[in-house]
Amino acid sequence: MPLDVAWRAREDYKSESQCKRSSFAFYRAVRDLLPVWLLEEMRATEALHWEEDGRARAFAPCEALLYALVHDHQAYARHLLRSYPSRALEAPSPSFRCCACTDAAAPHLALAVRHERVAILGVMLEAAADLSEDERRAFLDGHGCMHSGGKSALHVACELARAECLLALLANGACPYVTDSAGDTPLDCLLEQIERSGDADGDDARARRACLGYLLLFMPAMRFRKRLQLLEDAARWTRLLGERAYGWLSGRAAPTLLLLCTRTLLSARAELLESLPRFLRPPEFRLQQWGW
Repeated sequence: MPLDVAWRAREDYKSESQCKRSSFAFYRAVRDLLPVWLLEEMRATEALHWEEDGRARAFAPCEALLYALVHDHQAYARHLLRSYPSRALEAPSPSFRCCACTDAAAPHLALAVRHERVAILGVMLEAAADLSEDERRAFLDGHGCMHSGGKSALHVACELARAECLLALLANGACPYVTDSAGDTPLDCLLEQIERSGDADGDDARARRACLGYLLLFMPAMRFRKRLQLLEDAARWTRLLGERAYGWLSGRAAPTLLLLCTRTLLSARAELLESLPRFLRPPEFRLQQWGW
């Protein structure tokens, strides 16, 4: 009997090299957009990854979702989020983290923004609506690890000028006043990008102006760290932002009635922004060119 037990233990044992091979096979299967049923069968029966404590472990839904995000496997992401709505949004195991930071939030939102997975981001935000208020707030406004500077998904959206992602996050309740490790808000990150680029023309500049417009819609109070810089160097920031946008951000000019009305509307029903007529939507923010 002891020999039988020992033999069964050897059969069940998975070495680190075996786990690496099965993990890579699962990664390639998601990358190649294989059918959902096959991916779930692999995840349930054969795909394992190696934990730092020397254990073989199956992929959790939250870890499989990371692969789906990276490779834009929308069908698999939808399946994971609808079949395991809370487990798919949990923080992954330590082997999936870039550092030993244990208090970092689940990376799914920031990863979706970074790779511009707008469709999957929308499904994640739908799933997050069913979490408790504390869980939803922690998920939406959670800080990244120390390597990211403690940035939230909103910070990443502003840093990379992902206007569509930024709007989706704000419309689903992400806080525009959340700060990173340096005390910067998402608006601070966006202004830093505008300052570095010198407001150059092109698609990136248009995306940054759109981001600025969305932030102004969801920020009734202008609380951000760079505000003092705007006041001290009015001429340069007026040139970068436009006279009207500079006036609103610095507090030297009152918002227009249209901005106030749109802000009030969105505070009650943020999803209505998509149904607004085009002339009521926020324009790209070179305000000397747009008469908003």
